[in-house]
Amino acid sequence: MPPFPALGPSRPWLTLALAPLLILASPAFAAEETDAPKGASVTVLKAAKACFGDIVEVTGMVIAREETAVRPERQGLKVSEILAEAGDTVTAGQTLARLTLPEGGTQVVQAPVAGLIAASSAVIGAIASGKGEPLFSIIARNEFDLVGLVPTQSIARVAVNQTARIRIVGAGEVDGKVRRIAPTIEPNSQLGQVFIGISGKRLLLNSSGRALIKTGQSCNVAVPLTAILYGSAGTVVQVVRRGRIETRGVDVGLMSGGQVEITRGLQEGDVVVARAGALLREGDPVQAVTASAAK
Repeated sequence: MPPFPALGPSRPWLTLALAPLLILASPAFAAEETDAPKGASVTVLKAAKACFGDIVEVTGMVIAREETAVRPERQGLKVSEILAEAGDTVTAGQTLARLTLPEGGTQVVQAPVAGLIAASSAVIGAIASGKGEPLFSIIARNEFDLVGLVPTQSIARVAVNQTARIRIVGAGEVDGKVRRIAPTIEPNSQLGQVFIGISGKRLLLNSSGRALIKTGQSCNVAVPLTAILYGSAGTVVQVVRRGRIETRGVDVGLMSGGQVEITRGLQEGDVVVARAGALLREGDPVQAVTASAAK
């Protein structure tokens, strides 16, 4: 039997035959195979703990907490001088008007309490009555209430002295505190009345307002609202685990600032798809990209 031919330049066909095997075995090709993308890229974030305020919303109207009517002590007096008008802030004992007595002489009308004059009917030369329309109406101590309505299912969470942040039309935001809760529910609407006290702020009567009453706080795992899917299977989030999509059923709690409290189904540190979508299904391979890296 003839010996095997020696390898050398005279055998180029052998070198060409071995070339594909050498490429496959090279480290560069192996790294390229390992780094090759597997599945779609998805933006993810880690579920983190956050605290949510339990908020009850109240919409209502501004009224005077206590309004004091100012009248003369006797009948038949004529208004001779007016020293205060509606909109003025007065002190207790301040002279508001002077009246002329039928027999001559004058009588002064003083503010019985400090506060804001809400209305005045005083007119020079008019007869003042001790029983008719008051000369002045004073909002005692400049104290107001926002009287609003709350659904029955929420009113049980409201309690006296809870703080509230109130936005009044034309007056901006003010702080308030729950002062009183009506003992009955309106039968047709099934709404209850809540009185939220406001002090130290000049307000317009009958202005509309919206109050957010903080009734408590809950701390739990949170994710963005965009990470939640609602469907026939219930409420779910999509978690990336070992490079694949895993669908988790969850229970949601409170919401605030685009974040949703998760009371069951997630743990702190779970890698969650930031924008869940119906195109991603259970077991799909994906490449996770953190939210900060995606920006």
